Amino acid sequence: MTFAGGEEGVLAPELSGGFWLQGGPLTMAGLRGRPVLVDFWDYTCINCLRTLPYLVEWHRRYSPHGLVIVGVHTPEFSFARRPDDVRRAIAEFGIEYPVVLDADYAIWRAYNNRFWPAKYLVDAQGRLRYYHFGEGAYQATERAIQHLLLEVRPDLALPQPLPPLREEDRPGAVCYRVTPEIYLGFLRGAVGNPTGLVPKQAVRYRDPGLHAEGFFYLDGPWVADEECVYRPWDALETSRVALRYTAREVNLVLNPLAGQPARLDIWQDGAPLSPDCAGADVRWDDQGQSHLVVDVPRMFRLVANGDIGHHELALATTTPGLALYAFTFVSCAIPGWEMRLQ
Repeated sequence: MTFAGGEEGVLAPELSGGFWLQGGPLTMAGLRGRPVLVDFWDYTCINCLRTLPYLVEWHRRYSPHGLVIVGVHTPEFSFARRPDDVRRAIAEFGIEYPVVLDADYAIWRAYNNRFWPAKYLVDAQGRLRYYHFGEGAYQATERAIQHLLLEVRPDLALPQPLPPLREEDRPGAVCYRVTPEIYLGFLRGAVGNPTGLVPKQAVRYRDPGLHAEGFFYLDGPWVADEECVYRPWDALETSRVALRYTAREVNLVLNPLAGQPARLDIWQDGAPLSPDCAGADVRWDDQGQSHLVVDVPRMFRLVANGDIGHHELALATTTPGLALYAFTFVSCAIPGWEMRLQ
């Protein structure tokens, strides 16, 4: 890892314009003398969630030596602007470092950021020294943290970088191409129904029966909003969605708009999910039907197959107001990429 030296380098933008949920307010000027790791994340983002265990451990390891981690929660969906929901996620994932809610993208724009997650390392003089987008490069990032700490205190005795926390994070892990993220709202939704999406109206859609990968197909009553599709409040028929995918894991961002628990039934390849291919959030009723209980807005883990493969997923709900935002697919750790800042 190489770093800019001397007094050269770009000063990190200030952390202005957000609402501090814990550990703040902080300023980059006030943090001079300490290395800072700025992490842009969103609690509905699977790639962000997979990086959090490393950030939590880096905070535990290095905050006593001067490192400050600042989590900048910049919401991808409008509901993730609500402070109480973000606080719930902070507690759920054991985050103890400072977190600021960047609901209006002020800090995001100041850093000219474009990615979830994104990590920016700032040295004790306030200069940007390293950044990394996406998952992966955990040991390289930790070595960069150590480098900046040793610039301040060369006598520090620091541990070896963390070993991989997941098997798929180990060097040489094979990463397969998976189905890209599929959004469901009318602004960027990849709907496969020939009729397309009708914005802001309760419409009875008809599934054409033939499905292409990378699209979702609606059947029954749905309302298409900017960010999501949701079941109408007064619908009588069951609302269904289907898609083909290639991946090992499937996740889905859901929101119970009525504020009450909602049920979403799940089938894979025409059958209810079995325990050996079900995601962590799946439950089963007395008849063996796999389903989710959607009690809060967040990302839910639907499928965790043993290996990557091609599958057909079908979902159904009769709960008014259950909203579906985006499917994400995982095969292994995403390596991301990093570069030196000039």
